[in-house]
Amino acid sequence: MSTTNKANRLIHEKSPYLLQHAHNPVNWFPWSDEAFQKAKSEDKPIFLSIGYS
Repeated sequence: MSTTNKANRLIHEKSPYLLQHAHNPVNWFPWSDEAFQKAKSEDKPIFLSIGYS
């Protein structure tokens, strides 16, 4: 379900699960070096969602 027209970075993923969240307002990161580097540089924890259906 889309809640906004602006896509987040998940719009570039291939996973159907990730793509269904590509238009929600959360600033999601896929599992990637970019995500870990950003968390480290901002001294923030990583919130991991393992998905559901």
